[in-house]
Amino acid sequence: MITLKNVVLRRSAKVLLDGATVTLNPGEKVGLVGRNGAGKSTLFALFNGSLHEDGGDFSMPRQWRLAQVAQNMPETDESATDFVVGGDTRLLELRQKLAAVEAAYEDNPDDAEIGMELAHAYTDLADAGEHDAVPRAQALILGLGFRVAELDSPVNSFSGGWRMRLQLARALMCPSDLLLLDEPTNHLDLDALVWLEAWLQKYAGTMIVISHDREFLDAVTDVTLHIANAQLTRYGGNYSKFEDMRALQMEQQQAAFARQQDKIAHLQKFIDRFKAKASKAKQAQSRVKALERMEKVAPLLAEAEFSFEFKEPGHIPNPMLSITGASFGYTQEEAPPKTILTGVNRSVQGGQRIGILGANGQGKSTLVKTIAREMGALAGTVTEGKGLNIGYFAQQELDVLHPQSNPLEHMVRLARELGAAARESTSEQSLRGFLGSFNFSGDMVKQPVGTMSGGEKARLVLAMMVWQRPNLLLLDEPTNHLDLATREALAVALNEFEGTLMLVSHDRALLRSVCDEFWLVGRGEVKDFDGDLDDYQRYLLDEARRQREEARLAGQAPAADAPAPATAPSAPDLIAQSDQPARASAVSGSKSGANPQEQRKQDAQQRQQLAGRLKPVKAELDKAEKRMAALNAEKTGLEARLATPLEPAEIAEAGRRLKAVGDELNTLEERWLELSGQIEALSA
Repeated sequence: MITLKNVVLRRSAKVLLDGATVTLNPGEKVGLVGRNGAGKSTLFALFNGSLHEDGGDFSMPRQWRLAQVAQNMPETDESATDFVVGGDTRLLELRQKLAAVEAAYEDNPDDAEIGMELAHAYTDLADAGEHDAVPRAQALILGLGFRVAELDSPVNSFSGGWRMRLQLARALMCPSDLLLLDEPTNHLDLDALVWLEAWLQKYAGTMIVISHDREFLDAVTDVTLHIANAQLTRYGGNYSKFEDMRALQMEQQQAAFARQQDKIAHLQKFIDRFKAKASKAKQAQSRVKALERMEKVAPLLAEAEFSFEFKEPGHIPNPMLSITGASFGYTQEEAPPKTILTGVNRSVQGGQRIGILGANGQGKSTLVKTIAREMGALAGTVTEGKGLNIGYFAQQELDVLHPQSNPLEHMVRLARELGAAARESTSEQSLRGFLGSFNFSGDMVKQPVGTMSGGEKARLVLAMMVWQRPNLLLLDEPTNHLDLATREALAVALNEFEGTLMLVSHDRALLRSVCDEFWLVGRGEVKDFDGDLDDYQRYLLDEARRQREEARLAGQAPAADAPAPATAPSAPDLIAQSDQPARASAVSGSKSGANPQEQRKQDAQQRQQLAGRLKPVKAELDKAEKRMAALNAEKTGLEARLATPLEPAEIAEAGRRLKAVGDELNTLEERWLELSGQIEALSA
């Protein structure tokens, strides 16, 4: 277990933790929350050993293996698969050991002791998963949104965000007892986020995660650690339960403080009235002592809230825009244009609130960029309503800010670009006041943007967008760098916005809060999505399973190096395609010249053959399901046992067994998926 007893942590002169005491049990999934700057990353540094406590005692089991996402940008020509396999540190250690033993064996082939050592090395490597290391790594890569064709691409060929996804996959590949995740969802789309949640829910070790995504925390954590005012408080439950419990505590604290203030006022009134009277001196003195002995209830220090609002649009055209017979994509130098979406026929009406959904790489950003005039349509027409004023927040919008300029200079530059339409509000004082409403107060308006945090830069972009009074908001992943408080402020502002909204986001709480209809971008088209976000999450998980099956079949196929199709067929489709010539000849042979009685006989034989092939697969599937049910029951019992007071040796033993059960469950679930795919393929 991890224990902190009266721990003090400092960063320079600032005390981030003062007397923190908490215990984390093996197998717990912990969400670490608190305002930016409260000390979350510093506490992570204590957990990973890069920082030591300034006071108190911190301990965790020495034998625990630690996994965390490296923050550096990887620079290597290794393939994506090899890079992620390299995250399995135990496998690498055993490979190195095997190489050393093999070299010794070559020098001394008759040495029985070295021969035995070589046998043990091979056994250890097999136990560590050498046989399925590549499929495991590729399942992680595909789950995080990469395409099958990219599995062997060099790491250096990917952009920064995709390389960080590979760093995440590498951390998940590492066998670990403690997994530290600091904002793991920042570079993920919703499809990859849903997959990551499912993976983490099956992780058997102890996990501590920092995240500003409310629904992600709710899905993957069962304990919440809250850092505030240099104190660390443990709450049982996920983030939503933490909010409820904290709100109740704050209410109780405020009520207790108010009651105590009334009592103090009453005592002080008695003291002030009678302290000069000899007959009442003893009573007055006793009340003075009572005041001195009283343990004061701290007043509730309300955390500074952040809020803003969009200005009322001056004019809302209807329709806002109309797209007819359009093809969207991008042009390439010395190459034909790359078409992503075709046959797009859409209209956007005033007041619509549209969430844009779609698996990674299907064209969501292409759609938004074309509407935002960042790209031109390759075919068809995009007709804008008269007076359309677009406010566009791009994923890369923070890169557009000038690092050397300060917020005030950005606002002055924006005012000049807009010209006479906004002259009445371009004085420095009015711009300072406007920036102050976005928490850029005092000297911050003169601070270079390059020295600001990602959240501060995002707030500046929001401020610049609000100031332009748009009537159509196009937001592409606006929450990537925002903390929970700012995300909530954005949700409130968007709900009060009177114009039209189009939103791409992996923050499901934001999508649920502000969107009332959804478009699905996928398979080269844009269409209405008939369902809610829960339906969409199920759709994404089905897509992820299909891609994993596709990768498995592609690895078995002779033409495995063939380029992936633009629209990947499902696993049964792939099997049907590969088997099509044989089936065609069989059908033509059976139907040409065969009488009905002979045909029925052949059909019966085929059904018998199919039943014979299905029987062992179904038997293995049934056996796997029964074993999974037993393991899940054992896992529930172990988790319940760990929630009760135990001796250290009992906790360690239960934790080890919980991890073993989790590992076996993961293996069985993967096999269950394979068997289900085989049954579906055979039945097709």
